[in-house]
Amino acid sequence: MDLRIAHLYPDLMSVYGDRGNVLALAQRARWRDIAVEVRAFTAGTAFDADWPDLWFFGGGQDQGQDIVGADLAGPNGDAVRASLANGAAALTICGGYQLLGHEYLPENAPAIPGLGVLDVRTRAGSLRFVGNLVAETPDGVLVGFENHSGRTYLGPNAKPLGTVVVGNGNNGEDKTEGAVQGKIVGTYSHGSCLPKNPWLADRLLAWALERRHGPQKLIPLDDREEKAASEQAAEVAKARA
Repeated sequence: MDLRIAHLYPDLMSVYGDRGNVLALAQRARWRDIAVEVRAFTAGTAFDADWPDLWFFGGGQDQGQDIVGADLAGPNGDAVRASLANGAAALTICGGYQLLGHEYLPENAPAIPGLGVLDVRTRAGSLRFVGNLVAETPDGVLVGFENHSGRTYLGPNAKPLGTVVVGNGNNGEDKTEGAVQGKIVGTYSHGSCLPKNPWLADRLLAWALERRHGPQKLIPLDDREEKAASEQAAEVAKARA
């Protein structure tokens, strides 16, 4: 089997170690003898909707979101929508997560329309959420690091990825963190989310491989070191909360 990963706007939207998520996905696939190709899809190039099995969209600054939002308002946004509708999976972090929603509303600027493939809306807040993030999910504990001023609110078609234990998550109000809708995952977990959360990486891999290869039961990997790192990070975050 082979896996195709599209890294969206790596030159504009990839901060706080987000590129490590692409590395983790590729390595976990290769450990299973799955060939991997990663391509950059960025502003100024025409997106191929049929190529990717999985889209990765990292976080960025407001200026980067302005450029990306304008690019996604055209044919490239249509290509991403079509690809996701045809079975591709997606992992989106922070700013990327926000732009897959309906809109991002800055404090002192017009709203930036999103792709609308996630039923979420985000508005800027005056207080920035910075620090360790721990959330409980049905499939495992999510650990990471958040750094955002956006407040994201879920609509009825999106389900929370997890429930906040430490940190603020989507908005600091309702204890939700991230969103899942179909094969799309959004989260505020920076610091390379997937190396510390292998259960999420494997969920995304299985979804992505299904697009061209049918339903997959992944060969288990020895994740003792990854799980130990995740548990230690969660313990430290809880102790410092």
